[in-house]
Formats: sequence, structure tokens, C-alpha cells
Amino acid sequence: MTDDTLKALIEAIIYVAPEPVPLEAMLKTLAGEERERVKTKLEELIADFQQAQHGIQIRQVAAGYKFSSKAEHHEVLRGFVKSLKPPMRLSRPALETLAVIAYRQPVTLPEIDEIRGVDCGGVIHTLMEKKLVVTAGRKNVVGRPILYRTSREFLVHFGLKDTGELPSLKEFEELARQALGGEFVGAEAALAPPPAPAGAEAAPANAAGAAQAELPAAAEPAQTEVAAAAAPSQPELPAAAEPAQAADSSGSPAAGEAEEL
Repeated sequence: MTDDTLKALIEAIIYVAPEPVPLEAMLKTLAGEERERVKTKLEELIADFQQAQHGIQIRQVAAGYKFSSKAEHHEVLRGFVKSLKPPMRLSRPALETLAVIAYRQPVTLPEIDEIRGVDCGGVIHTLMEKKLVVTAGRKNVVGRPILYRTSREFLVHFGLKDTGELPSLKEFEELARQALGGEFVGAEAALAPPPAPAGAEAAPANAAGAAQAELPAAAEPAQTEVAAAAAPSQPELPAAAEPAQAADSSGSPAAGEAEEL
């Protein structure tokens, strides 16, 4: 790794970290690099940002290193920070709905409801208030529902050039797996059939076994029909007489007709 590349990586590590980065954390990330070399390049980077043409600097804070603005610029920066909008916070339902719109846009509210399994009308209204979602005409189907898509504010908020920079679903699953660890369930696992209950008989190993397993059940009706066809007609008379005997118990004259038979 060249000196310029090493300095660039150190700068990027400090920039993306929300907390001051200790030297040990840099060494762990830059595996294979000698401690003295990393420390030397870090000191060079600190000196570079101390020059007047830079408005920020690298300061040592709580045994770590962090970017901060220079003290001589604080008055101007204070006025700028006061003019900024407060940070946008989105609930989990809002993020899920926004993800559906981002990947399926333009999309209608019924389609979003079907994907999420809940009514998303209120969430859509919130996203439109935050200017993350805008309307995109109406779909040419019965009822002509409104189409929704992401806005320019969405690209600015998530730091995207366009929606083509959105991660693929495979990359999205990998990011979720890294963030959630064992709690994440991929699409394939979620669609897999549930395991068989304990003590249940094992399924046949192949299609032939399955067919053989079904033969006894399928053969039973046929055997019953053959036995019924081979039996003489007289044994059927008691069965036919049963309704008549039942009627006789209620005082019906049908019993006499059954005796004559």
C-alpha cells in the first residue's frame, strides 16, 4: 500500500466514524500495516489539515482522533448551523414504506398495502409532508389510483446521485444480515416450509415411495366396490328394511310392507 493510499484511508476512517477513532482501531482496520507507519501518516495528515486553506482539522479527543471545525471560523459556522433544518427522523413503518416505493416506483397505495400487509395511507401522508415522496400521476386501471415515487429530497437525504445507486436486494439482505446478525431471516429462509413436528413419520424418499404409500388408501374404495358387486342381492334387503322398521316404531304402517318382503 502506498503512502498516499494509507493517508487517504486514515482520513476516510476518521471522517465516517461518529466517535473519536483510537489508533488501535485504525490498526485493526488496516490489518498488516505497522504501527509506526500508521502513526507517522496520521501525524502527517494532522499537519496537512492545520494549514490555512483547510476549514477543518483533526483533533485528538478522548484518546481518539476526530474531525472538527477550526476555532477561528466558529462565529460564521454558528449562524449557518442555526439555519439548518433539524435532523429528519423516520419510524420503522415509514422506512419500510419508503423502501417499497424506492424499489417499486412508480407504485400505487393498494400495491404498497399488499406488499406490507397493512394500511399505509397515513405513512404515505407523513412521507409526503417530509417531501421524501411525491405523486407521479395516476395508473391507467380501474379507479385510476395515484402513483407515488421518491423525490429529489430523498436523494439528498440518503446521499444518492439517482435511484440507480440504490443497493440491489441481494446487497440489501447482506447489509441487513451484518446489522442484525442472527435476527435476520433471508428471503429464501422465510419462504421455506416449516420443519415437520417431532415424532412425525418421515416422508417417502422418492416419488415411487410416495406412490406406493398412496396405493393402500386408493385401493380401499375399489376393493369395497368389488365386494359389493360380488355379493348376492338378498343381503341388501335388511338394509332396505331398516328405514321401514324405524318407521314402524313411530306407528307407521310401513312395517307390514317390510314383513311381506
